Amino acid sequence: MDNIKGINHVGLTVPNIDEATKFLKNAFGAKVAYDGLTYDDEPRKGKEVERMLGLSEGAEIIKQRMIVIGNGANIEMFEIQNSDQKSPLRLEDLGFNHISIFVEDMDVAIKQAVEAGAIPLSEKHDNSRYEDSEKSSSVYLKTEWNLLIELQCIPNGYYYPNDSEAEVFIPE
Repeated sequence: MDNIKGINHVGLTVPNIDEATKFLKNAFGAKVAYDGLTYDDEPRKGKEVERMLGLSEGAEIIKQRMIVIGNGANIEMFEIQNSDQKSPLRLEDLGFNHISIFVEDMDVAIKQAVEAGAIPLSEKHDNSRYEDSEKSSSVYLKTEWNLLIELQCIPNGYYYPNDSEAEVFIPE
């Protein structure tokens, strides 16, 4: 298992990213690393996006932000519209939005996950803005209990906008 580096980020869907960011900054000293998608961008939507990310039909990602809190796994927030959103999970419920596992070799990691029972939602694909350096890739998988897991390979690292407040945690 030398290929597995650790948890890179956890995903969190919120009703309003700006309000959630304000809370996380105030409560935990969070810093914005980057916005992978802004309100000024075209929403991520359509059949291909639904297939790759496991979204419900018609759902649109309208904003995406990476938050850093201290020196640990990052939080990737999504603001999604036009979906039949459910209440947040409770402690006794199985699963959460998703976890991202940083890997050195995507093909090996996919093979290991499939052998363990995970089902890929698509083939490996490009990462979002600031994560899409050369040779990077990503794929979402689901477990038998519907936990969404993202495998990420970013061998040449992240790049950041000029107004970035922090660099994201990268497992070693």
